[in-house]
Amino acid sequence: MFASRTVHVVRANGYRVHHVAGTSARSARGFRTTRNMSASQSKQRQLPGWAPVAGIAAVGTTAIATAAAAIVSEHDQENSTYGKYLASFGQAILPVSLSQASNGKVLFPAKVPYLDKAISTDLQHRLDNDNSDYQARMEDMILRAQAEIVRALEKEEGTGAKFIVDRHERANGEGGGITTVMQDGKVFEKAGVNVSVIRGDLKPGLAKNMNARGKEIGPGPHKFCACGISSVIHPRNPMVPTMHFNYRYFEVTAANGKKTWWFGGGTDLTPYYLIENDVVHFHKTLKDACGRHDSTYYGKFKKWCDEYFRITHRKECRGVGGVFFDDLDELPQESLFAFASDLAASVIPAYVPLVNKRKNASYTQQQRDWQLLRRGRYVEFNLVYDRGTKFGLVTPQARIESIFISLPLLARWEYRHEPEAGSEEEKLLRVLQTPIEWV
Repeated sequence: MFASRTVHVVRANGYRVHHVAGTSARSARGFRTTRNMSASQSKQRQLPGWAPVAGIAAVGTTAIATAAAAIVSEHDQENSTYGKYLASFGQAILPVSLSQASNGKVLFPAKVPYLDKAISTDLQHRLDNDNSDYQARMEDMILRAQAEIVRALEKEEGTGAKFIVDRHERANGEGGGITTVMQDGKVFEKAGVNVSVIRGDLKPGLAKNMNARGKEIGPGPHKFCACGISSVIHPRNPMVPTMHFNYRYFEVTAANGKKTWWFGGGTDLTPYYLIENDVVHFHKTLKDACGRHDSTYYGKFKKWCDEYFRITHRKECRGVGGVFFDDLDELPQESLFAFASDLAASVIPAYVPLVNKRKNASYTQQQRDWQLLRRGRYVEFNLVYDRGTKFGLVTPQARIESIFISLPLLARWEYRHEPEAGSEEEKLLRVLQTPIEWV
């Protein structure tokens, strides 16, 4: 355990983020924020067009400074189009967690304002008083991630359009959710970013399935809590890929008090035209996030993603993959919570630069028709194979509108459609049929 030290980061919205590495529940949880820090209060490294990242003051270990500097420089490379964009992107932030070399400490970022009040009325009290309450910490994380991503997408839409924020609550105090959607926009034809916190009695059939998957959740009846964020972004321009991500935490309490928990999630990309530099950037961002926690994670979870998002009846993948994992419980909760948080924070730097770069590209009606055909495949996967859709549909008080928000506004099916030999469409299809390594 190292002594109390402070790390300062200044964000574009004027918050000063400071982390005090100590032993109290509040400081162990991570960053707090204050407003209106003067630039003169610390010497700052100026990134062109971006909020300055402050010099790291009174750093307790060299490892913290080295990790932070590596992240900043990664997005500040003069020869990188994506790096330049990230440097100028006002909402861009350092990843949610930087694994430190000293005692496995993790840094968490500033709290950003939620889009709506927390789903759990006692959330702040639980966060302040119990650092081991991962239901509360996951709810806090997904609400902040939702707010960051919605604001980033609204900035890219650029028309003043805002997401509709639709709050819903379940009966008997069993949680609820916040659905946000933008539809028929100039850039985003349909975009949804949903969070949910669901509590209640676990159906015997679901308990049986969990035991069959090796969870050993103990004797029933069982109580459960599922916290998650899920998003699908369907752009209008065929040169901009669709993106999906989902991060979730599941906790089951048996009749004898035994608790079983696990994390799941992932982020994946579905392009309509194969722009290889974009796909490499996307995968590299995810690989870097994985690598901050375990050098084997990216390779393992990239393979899992390729296998999970395979449309078996078409003998092709839904997209070019990313990372995917489920039932993750082999490490301490703190480590896996930090990993899931880091990947959630990687969504903006992985995807939004691709939107910014391609959203104004010209395209033909033929290319638009191909996009709609590929969206048909997206629908097929989500309705036939997707685990999250299936779970949502069998959950009591299921909210169908939120479950099906992942489906595109428009899709197309043609009888026995085959892309022309040697075309860009065939080039994409070959990769979807046989996944490749991108980084």
